[in-house]
Amino acid sequence: MRKSGEAAKVALGFVADRLIEYSPRIPVRDLTTLRAQFPGLGPEQIADKLIAGAANGTSTVGAGIGAAAMMPVPPALPAELATEIIGVAAIELKLIAELHEVYGQRPPGNLKERSTAYLASWSEERGIDVSKPSTINAALGGQMKRELRQQIMKRTVRNLPNLMPFMIGAAVGAVMNRRDTRKLAERIRKDLRARQVPWDALPPQPRLEQPGELPDTIPAELRRELDR
Repeated sequence: MRKSGEAAKVALGFVADRLIEYSPRIPVRDLTTLRAQFPGLGPEQIADKLIAGAANGTSTVGAGIGAAAMMPVPPALPAELATEIIGVAAIELKLIAELHEVYGQRPPGNLKERSTAYLASWSEERGIDVSKPSTINAALGGQMKRELRQQIMKRTVRNLPNLMPFMIGAAVGAVMNRRDTRKLAERIRKDLRARQVPWDALPPQPRLEQPGELPDTIPAELRRELDR
C-alpha cells in the first residue's frame, strides 16, 4: 500500500503538469460556432447538449480505465490512471469553456490566460465571475496549481482501485465518471446562469484563437471526443 501511495503521488505531479501544458491545446467552440452547430436552440438547450455530450465522453474514458484496473498488474496502474484523469479533465475543461461561451461569460485575456482561468474553474468547481477581475487574477496565481493538485487527488482517491476494497470495473468506472461530470457541469452552470448575458446584449467578440496541436501521445479515442 505504501508503494502504491508513493506511485500515486508521483503520478499526481505528472498529471497536474500535463493538464496545465495541454489546456491551451484543447479545441473550444466559440458562441458563433455553437449557434451554427445547434441552429434554432437557445442557451439552455445548447448547454443541455454540451453537458450530455461531455458526460458520454467521460463515461467512455471511465470504462477504459475500469477495464484496465481489472488487470492484476499494479505497476501499470499509475500510468493508466493518469491517462484517465487527464482524459476526463480535458473533456470537462472543453465543456467548461463552451458553457462560458453559451452564457456570455468568456473571460478576458489571451488563449493561455483563458485556459488557466478554466483550469481554476475546474479545480474549484465554480464558474468564473468575469465582472470581478480579482477572481481571474487569482486563477493565474500559484494557488491555482495547488488547488488543481488537490482536485486531482480527490479524483485519484476515488478511482484508484487498490485504495478501495474491490476493483471498480469498467461499468462502474463509466457510471462514476458520467455522474461526476454532470455534477460538475451543473455547479458551474448554476454560477454562469446567475450572471448570464443575453446573446443580443453581448458586445462583438473576436473569434477564439486556434489552439496548438495536441501531443501525439493523446489516445485516438480521446482526440475524437475533444474534436467534437
